[in-house]
Amino acid sequence: MARTPAGTPHDPRGGDRFNEARAAQTVASAQPDLEGGVRAIRETVKVLKPVPGVYRMCDARGEVLYVGKARSLKARVANYTQIAQLSGRLQRMVSQTRSMEIVITNSEAEALLLEAQLIKRFRPPFNVLLRDDKSFPFILLRADHAYPRIQKHRGARRAKGNYYGPFASAGSVNTTLNALQKLFLLRSCTDSFFNNRDRPCLLYQIKRCSAPCVGRIDEPGYDALVRQAKDFLSGKSGAVQADLERQMAEAAANLDFETAAMLRDRLRAATFIQGSQAINAQGLGDADVFALAAKNGQMSVQSFFIRGGQNWGHRALFPRHTAEVDEAQVLADVMLQFYEEVPPPPTILVDRELPEAALIEAALSEVAGRKVRLSVPERGDRRKLMAQAQRNAIEALERRLAETGTKARLNRELAEFLELDSPPQRIEVYDNSHIQGTKAVGAMVVAGPEGFEKGQYRKFNIREAQSNDDFAMMREVMARRFRNFAEGEENPDAPPAPKAGGHETTLPDLVLIDGGKGQLSSVMRVLEEIGIADDIAVIGIAKGPHHGREGREVFHFPDGREKLLPVNSPLLFHLQNLRDEVHRYVIGAHRAKRSKAITASPLDEIPGIGPARKRALLLHFGTASKVRAAALEDLQRAPGVSAAVARKVYDFYHAGG
Repeated sequence: MARTPAGTPHDPRGGDRFNEARAAQTVASAQPDLEGGVRAIRETVKVLKPVPGVYRMCDARGEVLYVGKARSLKARVANYTQIAQLSGRLQRMVSQTRSMEIVITNSEAEALLLEAQLIKRFRPPFNVLLRDDKSFPFILLRADHAYPRIQKHRGARRAKGNYYGPFASAGSVNTTLNALQKLFLLRSCTDSFFNNRDRPCLLYQIKRCSAPCVGRIDEPGYDALVRQAKDFLSGKSGAVQADLERQMAEAAANLDFETAAMLRDRLRAATFIQGSQAINAQGLGDADVFALAAKNGQMSVQSFFIRGGQNWGHRALFPRHTAEVDEAQVLADVMLQFYEEVPPPPTILVDRELPEAALIEAALSEVAGRKVRLSVPERGDRRKLMAQAQRNAIEALERRLAETGTKARLNRELAEFLELDSPPQRIEVYDNSHIQGTKAVGAMVVAGPEGFEKGQYRKFNIREAQSNDDFAMMREVMARRFRNFAEGEENPDAPPAPKAGGHETTLPDLVLIDGGKGQLSSVMRVLEEIGIADDIAVIGIAKGPHHGREGREVFHFPDGREKLLPVNSPLLFHLQNLRDEVHRYVIGAHRAKRSKAITASPLDEIPGIGPARKRALLLHFGTASKVRAAALEDLQRAPGVSAAVARKVYDFYHAGG
């Protein structure tokens, strides 16, 4: 297997499986290092006080091995020097520890929250980790416009408005948004689109918008729709439906059948949203449900999201580094990391008693700004809901184990087909994209034993390769990817080695190149120059005579051999999937670069001139070329452009004249 230049196993942040391997070293092999670890911990204990805080245990390279919190730092850290009382996992951790970093907090609850933040940031190999995934989507009803917009939202909640969620997936948000548009006729368009309409758009025609942009509804009428939407999303759906039924009956009594039909359709949308709830959560209000299942050394945590008595979806979470960790502690760690991204609801239902439950409640209450209560249901509807969550957790884990078995089998077949010593733990796939050599971008995607490691993907803006030379582009990508592995004595100009952490200090076991003999030769030349050609298996994947439509990909080996796989081979589909992922990623990066270039302006090159000043100059002169040709006096006449800014622009273009 590939190893780092120093001869140590793969860096821990090169993939979670490497973290597992690092944490799974035997106590016997680590025994010679135990004294060094204990000595480093004792040096730290000497300066600690019995106060709450967070500690980080680091290895010889400064990499974080473990993050922990304590009510009394001095007492907690001193426990690690009692080797006989530590589990094998903790003994391995101590054996690798060479330094510690301490942060003092005001309370133990604050320490608990900081611990979760640091675990998410550093992803230490001895902490339980929640898989790094996309953030959860919300529905946002904005409050920064006279006619609020309803939309899907991810990420930081900076926009002013009401957020409803989390939802389990983008699909569940989209389905709910479609129904809400039919129910409340709220606009979903951007402000610029709204401000430039002179007639209703298609959404008005299909009865999904009330067209406030062209005055088909006045502001008080739209406000009434917004209030209904807020009530519905806050759990008052029954009152909203009763009001719609009353209005429909009145319209029918007045023989206004068109209005009655519209209200009937809105009622159907409300019924659809409520009927799509596969879980009966009425009367629960806002709550999250967590249940844990364990089997064959792996764990699954099933989460249900209940808001306003409605089920907004569920998701299975698969924590890592759970070996030798109590199940209740795993569930507690998962919840704390989960609520780093999601605001906690007032009620959290769990399937077992958690360690330090009162402390967790205090910490989450601090995050939420109100009381948060943990509860283990014992009877009634809540117990039935928990039983359903437990069944889902078991089923999700069984599916996961089946998928893991399939991937492990494919990895073994891959090692056999490509003649590797053992199944690869880290696969890197490379491709580049350009149009006649312009806006060239290279890309790397990473796959591990459990699938794609999207946090390890990387884009390379091609800077040195010229014209339409694919081989030169691939050489540049390889040189930049592996330059930190160049041996210092043979390469005195090599950049200093970075702090161990990501792909810069991790060698892959297998490199797949989207290309044939030419690309493969270019890659091998770079790796030979760096001195790592013998440490990495490199294979080129070239499309067959019909560009891969018949599955006739040709696999090129560095020694000139070629291999094929049967058209219906699962391994072929797996390799095609790896190649297609890098192709998708690099095409997206290339399109983004082209889009950015289209909107770029020559004025962007002027240092110290912001967007507002650029806009003022372009509005006054019309084009960037006219700004370049303008005299200093003309620049000073532009609205919003001061004499100092005008001088800066003029000097930038006339420095040599």
